[in-house]
Amino acid sequence: MPSVAFYTLGCKVNFYDTEAIWQYFKNEGYEQVDFEQTADVYLINTCHVTNTGDKKSRQMIRRAVRRNPEAIVAVTGCYAQTSPAEILDIPGVDLVIGNQDRDKIMDFIHDIEKTRQPINAVRNIMKTRVFEEMDVPDFAERTRAFLKIQDGCNNFCTFCIIPWSRGLSRSRDPKSIIKQAHQLVDAGYKEIVLTGIHTGGYGDDLENYRLSDLLWDLDRVDGLERIRISSIEASQIDDKMLDVLNRSSKMCRHLHIPLQAGDDTVLKRMRRKYTTEEFYNKMGLIRQAMPDVGITTDVIVGFPGETDEMFRNGYDLMKAIQFSEMHVFPYSKRTGTPAARMEDQVDEEVKNARVHDLIDLSEQLQLAYAERFVGQVLEVIPEREYKGAPNGGKMQGYSDNYLQLVFDGTPDLEGKMCRVKLTKAGVNECEGELVSVMESELKAAAQ
Repeated sequence: MPSVAFYTLGCKVNFYDTEAIWQYFKNEGYEQVDFEQTADVYLINTCHVTNTGDKKSRQMIRRAVRRNPEAIVAVTGCYAQTSPAEILDIPGVDLVIGNQDRDKIMDFIHDIEKTRQPINAVRNIMKTRVFEEMDVPDFAERTRAFLKIQDGCNNFCTFCIIPWSRGLSRSRDPKSIIKQAHQLVDAGYKEIVLTGIHTGGYGDDLENYRLSDLLWDLDRVDGLERIRISSIEASQIDDKMLDVLNRSSKMCRHLHIPLQAGDDTVLKRMRRKYTTEEFYNKMGLIRQAMPDVGITTDVIVGFPGETDEMFRNGYDLMKAIQFSEMHVFPYSKRTGTPAARMEDQVDEEVKNARVHDLIDLSEQLQLAYAERFVGQVLEVIPEREYKGAPNGGKMQGYSDNYLQLVFDGTPDLEGKMCRVKLTKAGVNECEGELVSVMESELKAAAQ
């Protein structure tokens, strides 16, 4: 039986794409082995978001070639899309395929088996207007399923290379999404996370059908209990979207909304399309529509030209918004982007000090958010036994508002909707006690 091994770098979308590519191999009778083992085919799904992403991608490609020089080594993903020649220069690489045409991957593999001639299958992604249809019926993570609904981005922020490696925004056909959602529910998933490169841009290329329409269609899928959006821009939350957040019982009380910087001058230089005031006001409207919502965000620290005063402005804004968690990144130059060519780069030590300040703030905000729910009963889908104490009779999982809860329970609760009372707030995890397992579960078990 031929074997294939995968290594994925980068974002959730890449992990989804790897799972989808695995289906093609599985259908041809391949078994999947660990990347550290000897395989007939190695597939590295690369990341290009930072220069380090490129470097790590090259390291993993070389590792595969060393592991089995006879193997077919295939490279896909964002770095493959933008720099195919650079990758084909690495001795031992057989196939470079970008972020499209991956449904043809087995044909390419068969050609290489016959001829042992390297293939560069990368095309200009900027010309692609059609969503690459790839289904994933099952995930290693048993409790929530990812459903990719969109690819590409039209924003061209000055720090970001991604439009060049993912192309322009394109949306998956709504019928295909709903069909896949039904399949995932049939496979036992209660929660679906909608994901994409610019997920909130879903529908930009469709006629009269937006993300809010898709959410109402998903709301009608029987057996689906929770819908989560992996990330959305503040500007994409319009009145229709606020209405969904307000009225749909399936929408999780958690949104990830990238702020990137909390100062108008910096936002302008980043080419972000909002002001701090607009962002702040939108957060207020979201909280009106969906009280108690947890809002998490991404922040880039030390963007070129960011002064101490601009940084403080951002710090104060984040504190005022009261995010429930912030993902903080020091700005890193991305070759080929306008920001990398800007003169006034910020000193690394200054960047690091600012990163620490924001991480401290994030932890304060996380704790303050969790403390609001002490004594409340939350709906939690346990994902696994508690990592902190294997076999310790504890389970962990996320509430709908994205608090990680640890409580006494047994592995048979995995994937079931549980009601858990939050007893003690913490920064990264909270303690709770199991109140009940939801009725519908017990009925289904009895049938």
